Amino acid sequence: MDKIVFATRNQGKIREIREIFRGIPVMTMDEAGVHIEIEETGTTFEENALLKARDVFRALSSSAENALVMSDDSGIEIDFLGGEPGVYSARFLGVDTPYEIKNRIILEKLAEAKGEARSARYVCAIAAVAPDGREVCLRQTVEGFISEEPAGNGGFGYDPIFFVPEYGKTMAQLRPEEKNQISHRGKALRKMRDQLERELLCNKRGRE
Repeated sequence: MDKIVFATRNQGKIREIREIFRGIPVMTMDEAGVHIEIEETGTTFEENALLKARDVFRALSSSAENALVMSDDSGIEIDFLGGEPGVYSARFLGVDTPYEIKNRIILEKLAEAKGEARSARYVCAIAAVAPDGREVCLRQTVEGFISEEPAGNGGFGYDPIFFVPEYGKTMAQLRPEEKNQISHRGKALRKMRDQLERELLCNKRGRE
């Protein structure tokens, strides 16, 4: 494995990935020459993550043939809304709708919810397709609450309204290193990194 190609065009997401996979070149799909549009037709985070990783794997040119392809599907589940927006988090109210508006609408929907009724979680499924076609998929979550109002300028997406009780702050108020330690994506990426390292080490020993 010479590099990782991550099936995303989201620069905020790719910064998190590069921070965790230090020492390994990480490319976006565009940087790897993959300009396809991927339709997320899965009904679970895992299905969508695998779908994206497989599509990019098939579309890679021979110049990236020794690349590991990774993808994630993540979102926020809000208990008061029956788990919505869930797998539709990125498409909630339309993909081009600014998150400032999405967050405001969610706060309006939760106007009558108080305390524990505002419970929510971030979910992230990470999928990887190895150069030899093997697949790995795993899930991690982080529990929290929807805040009463947006706070913080860091992060992206729903971070300004996702309150992390352990820190007494929203995800958008955390320092990048703090967020990477507790975030759903950070936890899933570290778990994937550790699993890949174990498998690669075992494969290497098996060939010796």
